[in-house]
Amino acid sequence: MTRFTINGNPVAFDLPPETPLLWALRDAMNLTGTKFGCGAGLCGACTVHIDGQAQRSCQVNIGDIEGTFVTTIEGLSRDGSHPVQQAWIAEQVPQCGYCQPGMIMAAAAFLKDTPKPTEDDIKAGITNLCRCGTYPRIKKAILRAAGTPKEG
Repeated sequence: MTRFTINGNPVAFDLPPETPLLWALRDAMNLTGTKFGCGAGLCGACTVHIDGQAQRSCQVNIGDIEGTFVTTIEGLSRDGSHPVQQAWIAEQVPQCGYCQPGMIMAAAAFLKDTPKPTEDDIKAGITNLCRCGTYPRIKKAILRAAGTPKEG
């Protein structure tokens, strides 16, 4: 039995410890906001927070996170009021939207560590992929959420 907390709720999984967190979230918890993208930890569609740090859930085994606190897009804010979510709406970031939950989770963790980023900080710090190429809007949304004016 593996025990940890998801979105503030204690959970116990009777799954093999090598089960990727992504599948525990989607299949066992029905938290489908966390998306399957590449399965190799490259794209970031499955990004969640583990103890406040952005992690690619397809690469994390549940047996390795006993006692941790996991936050998914569903737990970032119940009403969409997180500053990153509000900035995403204001900047009309999504195109297809598939990668956006992971992108938002990555941005929220990034801003916690880098509260006043530059455009170069964002370029270096956000490594999630967006097949639709919404990177300029993502950058603007992150700057908006940080309260940082767009650079020159």
